[in-house]
Amino acid sequence: MGRSPGARPGPPGVRAAEAEIQAMVDRETAAWDRQDADALVALFHPDMVWPWPPDARAHDPASWVFPMGRYDRARWKAAWESHFRAFELVHNRRRTVRIAISEEGDGAFAVVDVDTLWRHRTTGEAAHWKGRACKGYTKRGEDWLLVLHTGLLEYPVPGTAR
Repeated sequence: MGRSPGARPGPPGVRAAEAEIQAMVDRETAAWDRQDADALVALFHPDMVWPWPPDARAHDPASWVFPMGRYDRARWKAAWESHFRAFELVHNRRRTVRIAISEEGDGAFAVVDVDTLWRHRTTGEAAHWKGRACKGYTKRGEDWLLVLHTGLLEYPVPGTAR
């Protein structure tokens, strides 16, 4: 599960919410695996934002950018469809590091390590998405939706030099 090492089991409501967030992470992963733009955009809250660092070592958000702006279903779907036409998926490995649920049970985040490799169908050029993301979720009615996703950042492995 997505608990931090040494975390104690929470009450049943928290455990259920954690399972729902893990299911959201799994649905997103499966959508990338299938290159399914419809399934991807179905996960997003209407106010979704996705800031990106210029590279995986840019931990200072003062340098980050908004390459896709605020969520627009048609625009984002078209962008992902274009990406899927241009690139083939080589691998998509994702590991949930932690899931946290707000005390109110209406907000959550998942920390996910991503290693996704794409290869351009014409040029063969690699596009490697590798790093750690924080995915923010909000509960809308009975459903969780992705409302914030940070771009991927590298973090040093504990006990190693940076």
